Parts: sequence; C-alpha cells; structure tokens
Amino acid sequence: MPDAVAGPTSPSSSCSPLTPILLAADVARAVIVAPSDRADRHVAALAGGGARLLDTLPPEALAAKLDTLIAAELILFDATGLSADAAADASTRIAQWCMDRTCRIVALLDADALDAAAATLMDAGAVLLCEPNAGDYAAALSIAVGGTPARLHDATREREAERLRLLNEEVARLAAVLTELAAEPGRNALRDPGRSYRAGGVTEPHPDPRIVRAAIRARRLRDQHFSAELFADPAWDMLLDLYAARLEGRRVSVSSLCIAAAVPPTTALRWIGTMHEGELFEREPDARDRRRAHITLTERAADAMRGYFAAVARMGLAPA
Repeated sequence: MPDAVAGPTSPSSSCSPLTPILLAADVARAVIVAPSDRADRHVAALAGGGARLLDTLPPEALAAKLDTLIAAELILFDATGLSADAAADASTRIAQWCMDRTCRIVALLDADALDAAAATLMDAGAVLLCEPNAGDYAAALSIAVGGTPARLHDATREREAERLRLLNEEVARLAAVLTELAAEPGRNALRDPGRSYRAGGVTEPHPDPRIVRAAIRARRLRDQHFSAELFADPAWDMLLDLYAARLEGRRVSVSSLCIAAAVPPTTALRWIGTMHEGELFEREPDARDRRRAHITLTERAADAMRGYFAAVARMGLAPA
C-alpha cells in the first residue's frame, strides 16, 4: 500500500477508521492477490466489511492456482512493489479470469506500472487506485464488498459525470455556433444545440498544435499564482492534451494522461473511465505490446475540439 494509506488510517489495523465505512450488506466472496508482506493490510479491511475471504495468493501463484478457485465476486489485487512486467502479467491473468465470470476487481498499481497494466484492467471494468488516500481506498472497497457494479458510483463520481455533461454541452454549443455561422454568415446563431455534439459540419482546418499547447501552458501558469485545487478541471486538461497530441501525430499513454490531468492519479484514472464511458476517449492497443494501450480522442470529440478552437478564433477570444 502507498504511504498515503499507511498509518492510523491504513487498512492494516482492525481498529482502522476505514473499517466502519465498508458496507456489510450483500457481501462478496473475495480473493486477495498481493505479495505476502502486503496481504494482511487488506484482510482486515475486507473482514471489516463482512466479506468472506476465500484465499490469499501471491502474484507468482496465479498461474497455478487461479483456475482452481471457487467462484469469487471480488478480487483485490495489490500490485504495488511489483515490477511493471510482473504487474502486467498478473493483471492479464486476473482480467481474463474475471471477464469470463461475474467478478469485480479493485487494483492498486504503482505509477510506473500504469502503462503496462491499466488498459487490461480497464477492459475488465476494474476500479484502479494509484497512490490512493484513505478515502479512495475505503470508497472502492465499500462499493466492491457491498455488491455494487465495479465502476465507482459515489458522490464524487456523480459530480464528475455532471461536469462531463456540462463540458459536452459547452463544446457542442461552441461547435454549433461555428457550423451555423459558416452556413449563414450574417445570422446570429447563438442557440442551444442540445446535449449532443453538432460538430459534423465544421469545415475549418484544425488549429496549429502550438495554439493548443499555449492554452495548456496558460492553464498551468495559474498554478504559480493560485492553489491548483481552485482550477482543477481534469476533463478539459486531458481533452487539450489529447487534442494537441493528435495534431502533433503523437500517442499518449495512460500515465502521461494522468500527469496532464493535474490531479492525483486515482482521480485521473477515474476521469479516464468517465470520459471513455462518455464516448470522448477510446483506447488504442499498442502494436508492439498488446497489454499496453494508448488513449486517444474519438472522432466526434476531435471534431468538437476543432469546432471549439475555430469558434474562439472567429470570435477573437483566447482558448481557456
């Protein structure tokens, strides 16, 4: 477990403050996959939620023992401290096993293992934690133990979904302004385009990627003068980074996108899942290593970003 979770708020203690947060209803049969020196930290947390622990396995035993397990509803996988290759191999085995069954996954990954393991686990619907604080860990386990579907639907996620909806609307509105002004140059076209993208009619070229990078630099400049938390907007920061990369012909890894989000890694991973569900992001497998994946914009998200930058240029505004 990362240091942020250790200590008095760590699941390593049966008296941990995390324990009463875990839900006891509809408990899951659980398996812990973790190095032997880390497993005990999770046993107390799962027991506190009323989960029935079926087995505790070290990652190196997965090949021999995973298929012999009694059916489980939850696998808690702690890959912290493992090499990226070991984390990826174990993630692949766990994901494949769970996708063939009704089994949830909560996985803890080190930052240097994200690119090797995150994509495989995301495809299996895992909740991913990277350098989590006590609240992240408790929320993920309470939902997994309680029987809710694997994706984290807590109050934070609901707020993020609402922000994603508002972002969709704003990008769509700006794209629609450009589309209608291009069709009828003399007409005041400011009207509500609804909640769907309407960037399909945009004919202006994509902007110079330097313009997008300048917008990103301007956003980071604020952090030198104000607390970064005041302006945390991971959805837009990731959209800008992926759009700039698309224009530059570069591919973006999961870990790189987490950095671009300018929020803690677990929050960034949750946002990547939200944006994927919102059909703004998609995953592109790495041709050289199928375990890895790059994150890209969907076509309609790229069209909407083009519409946004064209609209602000037409209006003489600076992209935010």
